[in-house]
Amino acid sequence: MTERLRLTLRVDADGKPALGHGKIRLLEQLAETGSISAAGRAMGMSYRRTWLLVDSLNQMFREPLVVTRPGGGGGAFLTAEGEAVVRCYRDIEKQAAQASAVYLAELEKLLTSQAVECP
Repeated sequence: MTERLRLTLRVDADGKPALGHGKIRLLEQLAETGSISAAGRAMGMSYRRTWLLVDSLNQMFREPLVVTRPGGGGGAFLTAEGEAVVRCYRDIEKQAAQASAVYLAELEKLLTSQAVECP
């Protein structure tokens, strides 16, 4: 992979964005911290935004990806399905990066020395 270019992957379901690097990173943070609020803080998101994303992921799949433990300080964890979704996404991402490396290198050669951002 090149230094300047990075391939990002988004998976759509029924024509709508379903999974991308942000939601997957949120699930990974949640697995690391065991907490929805801590995962959100680590990503600079409000608790409400974090909870809405977790809820949308839980409703998108047949089985919930995240389960909370009730009670004060109960925390949250990824289910087996949540772990499988993260693993599948990361495997797809790895395969796509390997398959596109030569093309990204070609694109990088075509870039100007200073990448220009659109206004």
